[in-house]
This record gives sequence, structure tokens and C-alpha cells, in this order.
Amino acid sequence: MKDNVYFINFRSDSERNNIHNKIKRLFEKSGMKNVLTEGDLTAIKVHFGEKGRHAYLHPTFVRQIVDKVKEYGANPFLTDTNTLYTGSRTNSVIHMNTAIENGFAYSVVNAPIIIADGVYSKNSIDVEINKKHCKTAKIAGDIYNSNSMIVLSHVKGHGMAGFGGTIKNLAMGCASASGKQIQHSDAKPRVTEEKCISCGICIKNCPVNAIEMKKKAFINHDICIGCGECTTVCPKRAIDVQWETDDNVFLEKMAEYAYGAVKDKKGKIGYINFIMNVTPLCDCVPWNDTPIVNDIGILASFDPVAIDKASIDLIDQALGNKNSKLSNDYEIGTDKFRSIHNIDGKKILDYCEEIGLGNKKYELIEIK
Repeated sequence: MKDNVYFINFRSDSERNNIHNKIKRLFEKSGMKNVLTEGDLTAIKVHFGEKGRHAYLHPTFVRQIVDKVKEYGANPFLTDTNTLYTGSRTNSVIHMNTAIENGFAYSVVNAPIIIADGVYSKNSIDVEINKKHCKTAKIAGDIYNSNSMIVLSHVKGHGMAGFGGTIKNLAMGCASASGKQIQHSDAKPRVTEEKCISCGICIKNCPVNAIEMKKKAFINHDICIGCGECTTVCPKRAIDVQWETDDNVFLEKMAEYAYGAVKDKKGKIGYINFIMNVTPLCDCVPWNDTPIVNDIGILASFDPVAIDKASIDLIDQALGNKNSKLSNDYEIGTDKFRSIHNIDGKKILDYCEEIGLGNKKYELIEIK
């Protein structure tokens, strides 16, 4: 059984085919309205981006979704959760300021911003999931309590997960800070001394003071919480993830948390992936590198696994891999994200399917 994934490309040759109108057409043709009921408090899950970054989803793209949700009588709000690491989104006050500075003001997006886990990430619900690694998932209270949700994800690379799309947006993006820490607890970074230039940037950015400078930077794993902040800020990429257990555990925990985020919203969630500005690192870092592939298009689905699988396949195809094709077998061509981060992030799709989060098999339906 294949799940439908709807696709519209980024080519524009007229007002009808500008990106704003294409987003609205995708919303309609994919049946996204079916997750909405009049009067719903609808969470529009989005990543607002760190200060200094510009490759996050454009606020006017988000506005098109907000307007469609309102058209069907629901009450949308934009939402995300606070970060585990230090930065410009570590509590709700600076998080909202960052969102507004990055263009997500009400006058632009036509909806209020609610940081779903509260000022200091204490607004959290323990959702019972009874999976292999986690019996409960700590999900942000205002996401849990929303009546419906549209998940807008920017597809890109990620230093610890390999790639980020819908599943990561659900897993990390819907969890409270304590839930994020639980997911990261099996991953500890290590310093490659030959690459380290003793600049101290990692020390300044560690939220728990787990790093000290000897001749080279040294990470105390007894203190480290595995947030991965040091891996992203190191200018020489001298810090890599060292897994305390099999590296699949982190990915499997993410899958379980994604399951927890959607468990009580059956039939009330839609997913939209934007394959554009596909940068090597996540929107959590305060810069963005050159995209690894040209902009491809936008996908919509009601299956979080199928939409991420289709996104990866489209990227592989666009990179011109000799064996690449839109296929239900994800072992195709060269995995660009794996070559960048040395992590097989695609393994998460298998486990997501195993626990019933979704289906890797899909039918791609192109919308004109």
C-alpha cells in the first residue's frame, strides 16, 4: 500500500505560477483542508531560524498556509519549541524576538506566535508511547493541546541526524527541552586534536560548561548533555559525534518522539516539505552555507515517513546520481548528506515504519 505524496515544482512563468499561488494550489489539491474543523486551534509548526541565518522558510510562504487555514474556519498560530543549546531561541522571550526579527511578525504572517513549551520549557505533557527506548515522550503542551496541526518543514542537512525534514521537525521541534535532552543522551561529541586550533569557540557555546582547554579542547562526557552545539560552531569541524551506544539509538529515539508528537492527532495533521535552500546544516545554526542542490519544489502528504522519503529521493535525483530514481528502495545513488556528516540518517525511515509512524512506499503525484 502506497501513500500519496503531492509535488509541485518551483518553476515560475506567470502570476498563476508564482510560488505563493503554487503553495495555495498544493494545499487545495492535496486535500490539506481535511485535517481542519471549523473553530480548530491549529498549530502551524515552523522553524523560525536563528539570528544570522536566512535560509529558513520565507515568512510570506508561511502566510499562504495561514490564509488557507483561516479560509476553512480554523484559528492558526505559528509555533515552535525552545532549544536545548544556547543561542537566540533558548527561552520564549528571545525566541519570539528572533522570530519577529526574522520576518514572522503578525503583519507579515497574519497569525500570532506561541512558543509551545512555555517561557522556560516547563509546559510539557508526558505522552505515553511505550516504545523500545522511551515509554513516554515529553511533548510541548501547546502543541499537544492544539486541535490540528500543519507541519511546515525546510529540508536540509543536520550534523547529528544526517538530514532534517518532517520527522526531525516532529521529534526535536515538538519536544520540550527535557525531551530534547533525552533524545540526545546517547550522543557525545569528541575532539579530533589534529584539527583543533584551540580557539575556544566551543567553550563559549557549551550550555553546561562541559568543555575546557588543555593543549586542545577537551569535552568532559560526565557533564556533556549531548546537545551538539559544539559540533556546529567549531570552525574547523574538529568535533564529531561519538555515540555512547549504537548510533541508531539517537535516530530511533527521534522516531519515537515523532510518534509521540502525532499519537493523539490521527487525521488531524498535514505535512508540507520545502526542498529549497538545502544547506548542509540545520536552521539552528546562526549562518547558512551554500545549498548542496538547486531548489526542487514543495511536497505535501498526510504521511510523515513518505514525505521525507520522497524528499530524499528527489534530492538524489536532482544531484544526478547514476543510479538515482524515484523509488521505494532508498539505497540509491550517493547519499550526499551521509558524505557530509558521516551519518546514515536514512536509517530512521526503517524504524519509523516499524513503529507505525508511516510508510516508506509512496506514489508521487505532480500538481500542475
